[in-house]
Amino acid sequence: MVTPRLTESGLSMVDWHLVREMKPPRTQQEWEAEFQKYQQFPEFKILNHDMTLTEFKFIWYMEYSHRMWGRVVGLAYILPAAYFWRKGWLSRPMKGCVLALCGLVCFQGLLGWYMVKSGLEEKPDSYDIPRVSQYRLAAHLGSALVLYSASLWTGLSLLLPRQKLPETHQLLRLRQYAHGTTALIFLTALSGAFVAGLDAGLVYNSFPKMGDRWIPDDLLAFSPVLRNIFENPTTVQFDHRILGIASVTAVTALYLFSQKIPLPRRTRMAVTSLLAVACIQVGLGISTLLLYVPTPLAATHQSGSLALLSMALWLMSELRRVPK
Repeated sequence: MVTPRLTESGLSMVDWHLVREMKPPRTQQEWEAEFQKYQQFPEFKILNHDMTLTEFKFIWYMEYSHRMWGRVVGLAYILPAAYFWRKGWLSRPMKGCVLALCGLVCFQGLLGWYMVKSGLEEKPDSYDIPRVSQYRLAAHLGSALVLYSASLWTGLSLLLPRQKLPETHQLLRLRQYAHGTTALIFLTALSGAFVAGLDAGLVYNSFPKMGDRWIPDDLLAFSPVLRNIFENPTTVQFDHRILGIASVTAVTALYLFSQKIPLPRRTRMAVTSLLAVACIQVGLGISTLLLYVPTPLAATHQSGSLALLSMALWLMSELRRVPK
């Protein structure tokens, strides 16, 4: 999902077919027909009215590659699951887990098209550039994060044996802090969907202040006030900054607290890795902002949020209770 949004290519394919669209246009006539379909929609009429066929091919292939990658991911879940199920290699609890993951994969594909449709609708009363709904974009990203998190957690549970940890009061607090920090990291990553959906990264390109103020004048410019949280680019960027700072602060506090507790080597490595990735992610975020959101750096920053979430889930996995 990172590339289509950053390259503004997500609306180049104006219909959705599970199988038929897997074959791209080949002849000049097929490409012209595809381009003519795109020309009927708001993005071409308002934003790309002077686009050439060569330029259209580039954004079309960017979206096509994203959709094909989604199908590959889907098959990577469904085909092995069907094979293992048939062979009888799945326990009863694992069967429920596999069904849930495969269901999430299918839901993610449908949600993606539902998101794209929002950017293809005619909006006569709007003077804004055509874009997908930031709400649907956040739902699509959130679904992807849930699918990834559930997959990683399942894999860690199967591959890494649980370590016997003394159930002390300090360990209980560390476990609670780890859960809260992971939730905060997830929320911060999700807020990035609103930043991307509203191009909020281009509003104030300075740090730590926004322009020459700590709190910008247009922070609550929309009415009612609640709209600002999800629809005002200034507020969305401000919230993402606050969540990012809160996340790295929470990770740092978690690391410092963990130093007081004797932990196994692998668990200690997870805590240290979490802090290291958090620091890198903050650096990437600030750099992306100051450099006016260059696509390669922005894509790296978005990927960094997934790496940070992975480290947090790894730590949570290491701190699990050993069943009696």
